[in-house]
Formats: sequence, structure tokens, C-alpha cells
Amino acid sequence: MLTKSIWGRNLGAAELGRVLRDARERSVATGDAIVRSGQAAEHWCGLISGFGKMSVGSADGRETSLTSIASGGWFGEGTLIKRGSWQYDAVALRDCRVALVPRETFEWLRATSLPFNHHLQVLMSARMGQFIARMCDDRLLDSTARVAHALAGLFNPELYPDPGSFIDIRQAELGQMAGVSRQRANRALQLLEQQGLVKVERRGIEVLDLAGLRSY
Repeated sequence: MLTKSIWGRNLGAAELGRVLRDARERSVATGDAIVRSGQAAEHWCGLISGFGKMSVGSADGRETSLTSIASGGWFGEGTLIKRGSWQYDAVALRDCRVALVPRETFEWLRATSLPFNHHLQVLMSARMGQFIARMCDDRLLDSTARVAHALAGLFNPELYPDPGSFIDIRQAELGQMAGVSRQRANRALQLLEQQGLVKVERRGIEVLDLAGLRSY
């Protein structure tokens, strides 16, 4: 994953060699935390395989999803740059293999590699754009369009390099990402399927028309 990643391909041999020596892998079972809110951030995290979400919760048990984490995606760079603690929970929705690049290695790359810094700028810009789009969707669109855009957001090439056409996601999980109930998500997917944009399967959703979802 490291050598094939967008940023890894642009590193020099010595830089990539240090990353390969320093990085490690951790397995996270479905339902367990990849990172927990309040913990000090010690690693830049990438998903080798699996699927997860970032979420925040309140003292009374309410929870809202911020965004998804799909294979090939990286997260945590903003928290590492601020030398802070995680402000959200990252939870595995499927069994995950997680790549962990230590904060010291991450900071060394920031200090020595111009291509790595360019990648971080692109990544943070894409994530900011995603959150702005989510805010606009929440305020301006109906539930079907919000579900369509939440699903299309899983295909942002700057955040998820190669997701494939099939997404292993449940309707309740997609509804949470779109900020709608499971029932509304189910109805929205029925409408999108009738229009030939998606195919709803037992274990997930196949996207048939990505451009149609984005413009819905």
C-alpha cells in the first residue's frame, strides 16, 4: 500500500525506505475503534483494506458521522500537524487492516519532501471541500439527493484512489453519513435504483452512474 500510494510513488528511494522501516500494520475488528476521541495522535493512519467512519458523539448517546474511511484513504494529518488529540472516533465498520506511520516520520517527511507536502495540501483541500459540500447538502437538498451525494462522495479520487464500483456499505450506515434515517435512506436508494444510478445488493451498493449521482 505504501509503495503504491499517491504520495509514496513520489518519494525518493531514501525517503520511502525510512517510511517502510518505520511504519507498522494493525488489524482492527468490526465495531472496534481505529482511534478514539481524546487520545493523543501518534500516527498518520491509512486503510489498507476494510471500511470505517469518523464520528462524534454527545454525552446523552447521540452520534453523527462526519465522513467515511475507505481502502486506500489516509486520515489524521491535520491532528498531527497541530500535535493534538483526536477530536473524533474512527470506527471499523468492517474488519480493517490499518497502516500506521509514526508522527516523527510524518514530521520528517513534512520537513524534507516537497512532493509529500503537495500531497498533504491536496488531501486537506479535498477533505475541506467534502465538508463544505456536506454542509450545503444538509441545508439545501432533500433526503434522496443527500443520499446520492453521500454515496458519490465515496468516489473522490483524491481521498479514495481506487474504490471500484461496488461499495460494501449498509443502508443504515449510508443513511447516517447522509444525515437521514435508515427508512429514508432505503426509500432514496429505491428511487436512485429506479433511475438506473445504482443497484442495491444484499451486501452493498453498486454504482452504475457516478456522474448521475454527483449531479442529482
